[in-house]
Amino acid sequence: MAITNGHGVLDAEAVKHEAQHQTQNADSDVRINNWSTPGPAAFDFRSDVVTTPTPRMLAAIASTTLLDDVFQDDPTTNSLESFIADLTGKEAALLVLSGTMGNQVSIRTHLGGPPHSVVTDHRSHILEWEAGGIAAWCGALIKGVVPSNGKGYVTLEDVQAQTVLSEDIHACPTKLISLENTLAGIVLPLEECQKISAWARSHNITMHLDGARLWEAVAAGAGSLKDYCACFDSISLCFSKGLGAPIGSIIVGTKAFRERARHIRKSMGGGLRQAGVVTAPARVAVEDTFLGGKLTACHDRARQIAALWESYGGKTTNPVETNMVWFDLKAANCSVERFIEEGQKVGLRLLGGRLVVHYQIGEEAVERLEKLMKVVLKGERSNGTVEHEAEKLKMETE
Repeated sequence: MAITNGHGVLDAEAVKHEAQHQTQNADSDVRINNWSTPGPAAFDFRSDVVTTPTPRMLAAIASTTLLDDVFQDDPTTNSLESFIADLTGKEAALLVLSGTMGNQVSIRTHLGGPPHSVVTDHRSHILEWEAGGIAAWCGALIKGVVPSNGKGYVTLEDVQAQTVLSEDIHACPTKLISLENTLAGIVLPLEECQKISAWARSHNITMHLDGARLWEAVAAGAGSLKDYCACFDSISLCFSKGLGAPIGSIIVGTKAFRERARHIRKSMGGGLRQAGVVTAPARVAVEDTFLGGKLTACHDRARQIAALWESYGGKTTNPVETNMVWFDLKAANCSVERFIEEGQKVGLRLLGGRLVVHYQIGEEAVERLEKLMKVVLKGERSNGTVEHEAEKLKMETE
């Protein structure tokens, strides 16, 4: 069935038909469409990776080209890479399967052989959530930086304090600084990025950005995508976190970086054949969610949730700058386990005091959340059921 109406415009009925999946058994004829509505994602505050892909993404998959990306033959993939390179103001881009792969490929591409060290925020994804990949792939020492300004982001002075410029044989010289934006929902200001970048480049230190949620900083008005990316030699951007694609990230940098990264990606098992099934919905995610302005609405809803929590006497541990709200459960005298269990009773999926607002969170989810607030902060009771052990759902953060 044709997905367009002959003029390159998506046909709504064709998309709806294409999105339908039927299952039959002896007793019933059940029509299931897991693409047409957010489903459980509409009530899931655990992360912005839980969004349900949309019918337009399915349509893009159904009509994508199916050529080989290892041979660089696939037009859909090549087009996405050119599109993102242009969007970020970089020479070239390369598809990767995940944000972790994007960071690991980028950093391995930049680094030669040991001894070398990487300076990064002590809470960063590359340090805490990538299975020790920097040590395994690069043989690098990672030095964690603790922000000292009380605002939740690292400064040039923080980075300088941990960077090793010495050539003394007892030292492990810093060859790369990796920043993350946003981190814990906090924006790293553009001015601070520019200061760190200028200083790093004056000492021939490479700059990488874990920009999985850089879209959020830009949507918050902190700076343009091109201005942020100009501060770094490489940037990893995620199509799944926040934007809603089912899979995929991309890294950007110079053409020389891209070609070296393609080699590293292959060695990590990241070469894809018919990559259009990944890149087609990724393009839709960028166009519909980021360029379509949906992230700003998420930030407004996050502020709404924080204000509601505070109106019942609750406290937050971090300011709400983008799409994350941090409830202070300790101040509320509520354990993480109880919070998760009570959340299940009102029909919400939570992993702790961090709530991540994505574009499929609607007013009904906020209403359920308000019921939970009354239970936790006002002593009201809920009559729902607990389906999953809190211990299995509990997670620090990622």
